[in-house]
Amino acid sequence: MRYFNTEGVCRPNEHYMVRLDARLKTMKELYVDKGKYFVINRGRQYGKTTTLMALAEYLKDEYIVFPMDFQMMGSSNFADEQIFTAKFIGLMRKLFSRKKEMMKGIDIEKFQETLLLEERKNGSLDLMFESLSRLCEASERPIVLIIDEVDSASNNKVFIDFLAQLRGYYLDREDSPLFHSVILAGVYDIRNLKLKIRPEGEHQYNSPWNIAASFDIHMSFSTGQVTDMLREYEADHHTGMDVREVAEIISQYTSGYPYLVSAICKIMDEKLPELEGFADGKCIWTTKGVDEAVKIMLRSKTTLFDSMMKYISEYPNLKKMLYTILFQGEQVAYNEDNHTIELARMFGYIVDDGAYVRVANRIFEMRLYNLFLSEEELANAMSRMAKQDKERFICDGRLNMELVLKRFVEHFTGIYGENDTKFVEDYGRKFFLLYLRPIINGVGNYYIEAQTRDAGRTDVIVDYAGEQFVVEMKIWRGNSYNERGQEQLVGYLDYFHQNRGYMLSFNFNKKKEIGVKTIKVGTKEIVEAVV
Repeated sequence: MRYFNTEGVCRPNEHYMVRLDARLKTMKELYVDKGKYFVINRGRQYGKTTTLMALAEYLKDEYIVFPMDFQMMGSSNFADEQIFTAKFIGLMRKLFSRKKEMMKGIDIEKFQETLLLEERKNGSLDLMFESLSRLCEASERPIVLIIDEVDSASNNKVFIDFLAQLRGYYLDREDSPLFHSVILAGVYDIRNLKLKIRPEGEHQYNSPWNIAASFDIHMSFSTGQVTDMLREYEADHHTGMDVREVAEIISQYTSGYPYLVSAICKIMDEKLPELEGFADGKCIWTTKGVDEAVKIMLRSKTTLFDSMMKYISEYPNLKKMLYTILFQGEQVAYNEDNHTIELARMFGYIVDDGAYVRVANRIFEMRLYNLFLSEEELANAMSRMAKQDKERFICDGRLNMELVLKRFVEHFTGIYGENDTKFVEDYGRKFFLLYLRPIINGVGNYYIEAQTRDAGRTDVIVDYAGEQFVVEMKIWRGNSYNERGQEQLVGYLDYFHQNRGYMLSFNFNKKKEIGVKTIKVGTKEIVEAVV
């Protein structure tokens, strides 16, 4: 029986997975068949390895494929050219000893000559490439080189020289044949790879291999692809789920990030049946089940989240940018020449949303909010107040959002009411989240709607025990702006099929009326809190 996989390569005969046929066909026709040298750089656990292994299988009838994984090469293998060459050739030997069917069309004599380099004490990159060139020229079919985890290379000198040789042979390919196509895959792209292995400023943009074709194939899963995957699961398990609806909810949380999609499905399939309230199986493959799976995943320690914490710690400017976007509604224009923006994009944490960047998906957003808020929770007075008040907000398992707003207004006014406008603009909305988090922690989730986030307003969607609350947090910009905000909130309530919404206004008018009131806007009811 197939299952959802989040560790290693996904295989269609073993795992429920998105079909890659269309992607592989496009990669072959647009890149491999045209003899391109290109780089696939995506964030951790974005399906790169799965795609590459599937591509190798897809190409095998027309090409000889050398699929390699640089994770198999330890740091000592980059000590010098002789050691690197021996290891590289050794990986080739092991590959074809295991999969002899892949050698169809290869020149055996030239291949054996190449393998002798593994034992040579004076091996070098020059000798290796000369031998590989003769092998490629003599073989009956074109040879394609695939290197996964290329940014595992730890020694800049040997690896940069390796890339330089590839570049040289590519530019001189009519006289010195080599691989028909080369595919490198990793988190770092070629331009930024040097930032990882040699970060000094003078070397940042001097790549020795600037001939890489731009790889523009979308690797996120579409809602349709997730739907097709769930249809296969439903055909095997007969859960009765609304396949399209569940796929749409998963897509809303993940924006199609491959690992996150599989992880949510895996939790629903394997962990939810063990939980109270899901044991009968009826609620698992529903909105409620997806929400619960997300909560479990956000509390989990995964390599993906570990990498995120590592990079945020290593790159303070990256952390600062994400913090500013999330808490201050800063609209950061996308600029690929900005090193911090490019790092965030490369790691998969942001996407280009037209003119501006946004956090790539709700899961990442919630994880980042939880990180940033937890760093301040212990020292923040609003968080302490929330912990003291927590029990009064929950009645019969339901969250009283109106009371949350009332108590927040009281505490915020008492503690921060005398601070200046700039302080409130920068920190007001963050303090509300610091107040909210301990109240819903463990039972509820919240996320910020990216399309409504700006310097003036932010919509928070709170899920608590299956009930949703739409809370608009905004900076007061006058009556007309407030009325537009009310109209926007009404539209958002329609989208979520809600009749009641909530508005938290940070008002700097000295004549403002602090407190909470309920107003009617059309058929909708809005609870408006003013601080």
